[in-house]
Amino acid sequence: DISYKQEDGVLYSARDMAVMRASIEQASVVLASATPSLETWANADIGKYNRVDLTERFGDARIPEILAIDMRDQPMERNSWISPHLKNEVELRLERGEQSLLFLNRRGYAPITVCRKCGDQVGCEQCDARMVEHRFQGYLMCHQCGETKQMPNVCPSCGEVDCLTAVGPGVERLAEEAQEKFPKAKISVLSSDMLISAQALKTRIKEIALGDADIIIGTQLVAKGHNFPLLTLVGVIDSDLALMGGDLRAAERTFQLMRQVAGRAGRADKKGIAFLQTHQPEHSVIKAILKGDEEEFWKSEAQQRRLNNMPPFGKLAGVILKGPNLNDVFNLANNMVKNAHILNSINAQIYGPAPAPIARVRGNHRVRILVKASKETMLQNSLMKWKNSFKIPKDIQVTIDIDPQSFY
Repeated sequence: DISYKQEDGVLYSARDMAVMRASIEQASVVLASATPSLETWANADIGKYNRVDLTERFGDARIPEILAIDMRDQPMERNSWISPHLKNEVELRLERGEQSLLFLNRRGYAPITVCRKCGDQVGCEQCDARMVEHRFQGYLMCHQCGETKQMPNVCPSCGEVDCLTAVGPGVERLAEEAQEKFPKAKISVLSSDMLISAQALKTRIKEIALGDADIIIGTQLVAKGHNFPLLTLVGVIDSDLALMGGDLRAAERTFQLMRQVAGRAGRADKKGIAFLQTHQPEHSVIKAILKGDEEEFWKSEAQQRRLNNMPPFGKLAGVILKGPNLNDVFNLANNMVKNAHILNSINAQIYGPAPAPIARVRGNHRVRILVKASKETMLQNSLMKWKNSFKIPKDIQVTIDIDPQSFY
């Protein structure tokens, strides 16, 4: 789970720290998951970890069936994201008095607010990121730095009045559509930015488990760890979302997340089913999820990583430089890459420097370097010697992230 990796301040993996601590104390660690990471699977595969498999659910609960809805065949209305097929399935559960979960891993109302006249997208003044509309709260928010501002009634770029429009769905917009399609249903939205405390979340989840909602709409917050006995249907609104981009773990994370959220259905005596709305049902990851053969997926994913010497069969380190002056940051990054004799001596490969995907956060420009080495290499020691060989200006911060889990 990516949440075990601390990516701000001191960078560390809580899972790896637990394993290291146990090794020092000669203790045992139980890593329990229905969807383990590829690193954990590989360690079990070579016998480094003892593996115990639970082959069935507790009591009478059965593993839910997972099916695809090919969105290319669905006659969709404008500004609608719930397919006719999924709508019919939800209506059937409403008639039975059962609960449905509509899953979309995107907070807020819409990810983009664009001007219909000039095409400008409302962005954060401190970051190279779009502001996300949170209509239920009445503001725009930057999900990088947390900056908020009121929704303007004129375009910040061209000054046109009443021209801003929301593009794409978040859970709030999905809730709006669900209310229109199922007017008699009681709908509850679960998202981290809509609940003021952990206690409020715990209370709301308990109420839902007791039947105080017909339709649950949620982000990753509801994907794992919760038990809703009346929930028999899961509908994933956009199964393709996490497959976009160049993240080396995109396949792994999509497989894990889809299996986790599908597992919310049918956790009591009634059979559950999950539908994945997708525009690419032929994609290898989607096919693996539908087939349900986890061992085959892990073996295939491991083979791809092994061929490319990528973790867990190789080592990666992200080097992130940030500072207020872009030229100064790039000059230092270029100098570090040109004078990487210490890394060259261990046959490490160096990629970059390049602007980070989100190149400015909280007013600081960000540049990334990626270092790749064989699994046997003592990479950490070499990286520290390399970094310490440069005089780093006080206004520039250089951070080394071993085994990066994200590349923003």
